[in-house]
Formats: sequence, C-alpha cells, structure tokens
Amino acid sequence: MAATTSRPSRVAKLPPRERILDAAEELFQREGIRRVGVQAIAERAETTKMAIYRHFETKDALVAEWLRIVAADYQAAFDRVEVEHPDRPRERILGLARFIAEGLPSLSYRGCPFINSLAELPDRAHPARQVIEEHKARQTRRLVGMCADAGLPDPEQVAAEITFALEGAQVSMQNGSIDRVGERLLRIVAGIVDRHRPPRGAARPATD
Repeated sequence: MAATTSRPSRVAKLPPRERILDAAEELFQREGIRRVGVQAIAERAETTKMAIYRHFETKDALVAEWLRIVAADYQAAFDRVEVEHPDRPRERILGLARFIAEGLPSLSYRGCPFINSLAELPDRAHPARQVIEEHKARQTRRLVGMCADAGLPDPEQVAAEITFALEGAQVSMQNGSIDRVGERLLRIVAGIVDRHRPPRGAARPATD
C-alpha cells in the first residue's frame, strides 16, 4: 500500500478557507455539530476565531457550507453514473446504489452526515437544514428521472422505494443491526427495479 500523507502535512498545504472546512468536517463528523465550538475548529485548523469569521459569518454558515460540499459529492455520483452508463438506465440506478454501498463502511462509526445533522438541527429555518432539504429534493428528482428513463411505469413510487432502501441501509450500518449491508442493499435495489419493470414486449409508458 502506498504511503499516505499525514494530516498535518496535508492540511498545512491547504488555503485558509479549505483548512477551516477540513477541520470543521473532521470535528462535526466525530463529535457532532452542537458539541463543537468555533474555538475548537480554529485550534484544529491552526488558525484563529477571527480568521474563521472572515470566511464564514457565523458557525451556522460554516455548517451549511460543509454540508453543501458533502451534498456535491452525492450529486457528482449521479453525474458519474450517467456518464458511465449513457444508454443503460438500469445500470445507472444500480451504480448509484453501489456508490452508497461502497461508502457504508465509513458510516459504521461516523454515521450519515445528513441524518446526524437533521437530528441536531430541529429548526427548519436553520441554513444547514435548508441545504439538506434542497439536496434531498434534487436527489429525488434525479432518481425519479432515472426510473423514468428505465421505462418503469410509476417512477415516483420506484424512486421512493429505492430511497427508503438507501437511507435505511445507512442507518442499519451505523447501528450494526444487519450484517452484509452493502451486499444486501444492492440485491434489494436490483429487486425493486426488476419488480417494477413492465413485461418484455409491453409498451413503454408515455412521457411528456
């Protein structure tokens, strides 16, 4: 295995804003949003509270930006499977499920950042919650589109079932209640798609 750069030497090369976000991500994931103060982030980023507030007006703004970056990784997964399987809509759906399955081991001790953040931020007006809700809505729209492209008669229902499976798998991985979660998730998603596929030779549903 190739040697990896240690965190201090890697982080030292980052610009100040990215160094702050790197420190915030590590602390928010490990200790939770509420327990981590701006001073702790400043110390981890080897900077000052004043420097943090130059880049982020408030701690809430910093939390929202961190979640925006996490959301972008998920959206990039949609982009990737669409490029990899341009004419195979079923494989796009399974590729998305594979992305989630491959990320499950890290959730076994950290948990899903979206689920954890929602639990810590009950106020729906919080900017970070708005980031999560917008991300989830966009994710649902894209998944519905994939299901429609696959010729599934009720793409919204299929997308809902797949979403329940993906998010349930993340919780089950974190609480350790189910073994072989990634393997089971892929089989479940494939089963959902195949169960909803119209019989061979049946006409595809009309689209607007």
